[in-house]
Parts: sequence; C-alpha cells; structure tokens
Amino acid sequence: MLTTRLTTTLAALALAAGLAGCMVPQWQKPGMPQAEIEKGMGKPTLVVPLPDGGTRLLYSQQPAGQQVYHMDFDAQHRLVRVTQVLDTTHFFALRNGVDTRDDVYREFGPPAKVEKVYSFKGDIWTYRFMDNGNPRRAHVHIDPQGVVQKVMFTDESMYLREPRR
Repeated sequence: MLTTRLTTTLAALALAAGLAGCMVPQWQKPGMPQAEIEKGMGKPTLVVPLPDGGTRLLYSQQPAGQQVYHMDFDAQHRLVRVTQVLDTTHFFALRNGVDTRDDVYREFGPPAKVEKVYSFKGDIWTYRFMDNGNPRRAHVHIDPQGVVQKVMFTDESMYLREPRR
C-alpha cells in the first residue's frame, strides 16, 4: 500500500515537472528573429523599449503561473537573451523610495493580485513565484504617490491552510 502510494506520488511529481518544463521557452536561441519567436510564443504581455534601441518582450504567466520571462532583442530584432525574473534577486533589486509603480510593471508585468491592508496606505502588488522549489509570494508595497516603499515575502502554503475554527 505504501509503495503504491509512493510510486503514484513520484509519478505525479515527475509529470508535473515535465509539464512545467514545457512552459519554459527553451527552444529560443540567441540570434533568432523576433517575428519567429512571437509566432511561437504569441502576443507578449508587455513590450518595453530598451535604451540600446532594442526591445524587450515580457511574457507573464501570472496570476496562476509563477514565471515572468524577459526576451531581449537587439536593434536588428534578433534575440539576445531570455531571463526568468520572478525570483528573490530581482525583487531585492527594487529600490525602496526610488522605484515606481511603472518600474515594477516594466520589470514584472501585471501582478497576480492587488491588495490593501489597514496598516499601509497604498496598494500591495502580489506576485506568485518559486524560490528553491518552494511556492512563495512577493508583496511590493506601493504608496499613493506610486513609489515602492518595501518588498515582503510570504510562503504561499500559508494561503492554502484551512482556517482555524
């Protein structure tokens, strides 16, 4: 009985990992034309001009997914790099008191959820992401003037718990 349950669980995890792998845009290679990538990936969530004359296509899997991809193209519309940006490194790079709502939107795209709490006057943009295999949420606090004030992290599993009675 335990062996069957363990085998079933491992098979389900392997299937989930395999399906998650299909969602990662790994077939794109540097130098590929932008038109070819857009044909395969579809319409991007956001298009951002880059300072060097290139373009960034942002593909977000929010609110249900846990990845946001930057696909950077040079001025000749050739792929330079693909970066998955929903991670602690990119969230820690946000500068409190400096970065704005627009900066957050250009970096991460639309949030999974916009929340409010009594103890903070402003919006809290929440993004779902994976951190070393653990589902987490990043909460970006944006004040009424549109400036980032802080970023906090919670484990997503706390949202899945049954309420206490």
